[in-house]
Amino acid sequence: MNKSLLARWRSSFLTGLAVVTPAVISVGALVYLFRTLANITDTLLFFLPHQLTHGNKGEGPMYWYWSFAAFALAVCLICAVGVAARNYFGRKMIEWVDRALLLVPFLNKVYGATKQVNQALTSGNRESFKTVVLVEFPYPGSHSLGFLTSEERGEAQARLNQKLVCVFIPTTPNPTAGFLLLLPEEKVTKLEMSVADGIKYIISLGAIAPGFVAAEKRVKA
Repeated sequence: MNKSLLARWRSSFLTGLAVVTPAVISVGALVYLFRTLANITDTLLFFLPHQLTHGNKGEGPMYWYWSFAAFALAVCLICAVGVAARNYFGRKMIEWVDRALLLVPFLNKVYGATKQVNQALTSGNRESFKTVVLVEFPYPGSHSLGFLTSEERGEAQARLNQKLVCVFIPTTPNPTAGFLLLLPEEKVTKLEMSVADGIKYIISLGAIAPGFVAAEKRVKA
């Protein structure tokens, strides 16, 4: 009797855990992301007294609703910059700020590199980070999932005298870190898997495998 009751309780607990876990992880990730961004956007409210925006008589952390207001202000400012960038005077002002930042020692290195990466992702190769590939990594006979980022046209390709492609191999379960591989194009196998499915596959440690229907079966269907 007790064993039966314990078994039912265990089954109910595991079922409830399976239902609750995705929601808890999603909310936790959202809160973590908000707090991370708030560390930056909170500075926009520098003109308000700390006694008003912070707890513990101005020495504690900022109240969450003021952090939300700072985040909303950041969104509005970004939209304003986007609107300004569409007219002549706004573009000129952005160019002046851009030149000024590039004249500051050390800052110009970080700003210049960040700007190049942003331009590559927004206006570069249309297949950048939109193609999931399979490569032999970290040793022959084993395979890893990666994302095609660009075609290498620099010194590496000239030195090796062969066509190379850049592939980013993310780590699991954290896909924001990983390895950059320069591989011969023929060593890369392009997959029909979408980037979203590829990321889910990596984060889930391979537990969530995207569905796939072979070309022969699709033709017969």
